[in-house]
Amino acid sequence: MGKDTVYFCAEKGCLLLQDGVMTYEEFKASVSGKKAEVLGIGVSNLPLIDFLLSCGMTVCARDKKSKEALGKTATDLEEKGVELILGEGYLENLAGDYIFRSPGIRPDLPQIKSALEKGAVLTSEMELFFELCPARTIAVTGSDGKTTTTTLISLLLKEAGHKVFVGGNIGAPLLPYVREMTKEDFAVLELSSFQLMTMEKSAEIAVVTNLSPNHLDWHTGMDEYIEAKTNIFTHSENRLLILNADNEASAPLKALAPRAVEYFSSKSTESALYDKDGVIFEEGSPLLNKEDILLPGAHNRQNYMAAYLATRQFISPEHLASVAKSFGGVEHRLEFVREYKGIRCYNSSIDSSPSRTAAALSCFDEKVVVICGGYDKNIPFEPLAEALCKKAKKVVLTGATMMKIAGALFMCNAEEKPAYYMNPDFDAAVHVALTLCEEGDVLLLSPACASFDAFPNFMARGAHFKKLINDLPEEQS
Repeated sequence: MGKDTVYFCAEKGCLLLQDGVMTYEEFKASVSGKKAEVLGIGVSNLPLIDFLLSCGMTVCARDKKSKEALGKTATDLEEKGVELILGEGYLENLAGDYIFRSPGIRPDLPQIKSALEKGAVLTSEMELFFELCPARTIAVTGSDGKTTTTTLISLLLKEAGHKVFVGGNIGAPLLPYVREMTKEDFAVLELSSFQLMTMEKSAEIAVVTNLSPNHLDWHTGMDEYIEAKTNIFTHSENRLLILNADNEASAPLKALAPRAVEYFSSKSTESALYDKDGVIFEEGSPLLNKEDILLPGAHNRQNYMAAYLATRQFISPEHLASVAKSFGGVEHRLEFVREYKGIRCYNSSIDSSPSRTAAALSCFDEKVVVICGGYDKNIPFEPLAEALCKKAKKVVLTGATMMKIAGALFMCNAEEKPAYYMNPDFDAAVHVALTLCEEGDVLLLSPACASFDAFPNFMARGAHFKKLINDLPEEQS
């Protein structure tokens, strides 16, 4: 078969290429005149629709939202010639040659299975990007630290003078840029288990930051969650896997790696990079001191170790030192918002799991007033309760998980427990937290939960929190 051969894998239900990367022109020639069903009209799928139209495909876009809810987006799509199927029955009668699912739509839904039995090819925007991307790929997944590690990788490469495209869960959708990428460029990607679940290609360099229970409201269990994550490295393209030696759940992954594996650690001096007493060592030699890292916390030193292992063949230690001294962090992760009445307010809305909140709390020397709660992902809150008992002065609970977290705090065996307060309304919870603070306190939004009970994403939640804090009257400061 030639390089441009596309075929359907009946077992996996995915788009596959026989040899290497297909060019845009080859892909266009292979799909022109065929029909694409795009499931979900979201941020990443809108550029996908334009891309498919540019390839001469007919496109049917489907979404659970009504035409009224989609507003101008629906009108614009129809003007481009896109067929729309909207509302509760939007997945019925799938009949395209290719089905592009949004990450949040499970691939084993009955309607999708039925379409695959009729010969459709199941794929996604990110899977198509991997098929067409000529650049070198570095991808990051894990339960915590993905965004910071991905950002650090991109900054390190840019500091060394490389051309870098950043995408996946952060940055802009990258599919429209494949035509301008070259084999000398880098595509740096943050990938979720949702995106990875049906991937048939892996990144050349893959990072798994850590694994802990997450998204168990969507996955059938931890086994499926971890299996999805492994697609980032288990296919033949991968030549280096980077793992956290301190994370017990990651240990079995080494046996699945097709080629080299390297480790970072805060405990084991046997790892390629390790953190000892606040100094990062590379194979026994000091590399970076915590005093030279603008981002606080041991978990951020782990992020630096993962990022450096992923890039050290392309950069120098001087590039690492330069980024460490200048990078102040990702928006919505331990982001300082404002000091109000002597209260230092921090937005860490990106903390969507108990382990993320535990890491955020560990960055403060003093105990803090923390706001927790949000969408229920069916993950256990006992680890969160333990972290709150150690590092929280007071806790304000809100959102759909409010009662679950309260129950975990009540059952915690810690000798000292923080007082906790509950208000289901987010805005009210923020104002309750402010009233509980004294001058000199830290107020931290670190939900330990996803945002979907009240906000479309963690960015919107963080932006709203910042607005509430910044709108407090200046004259009372």
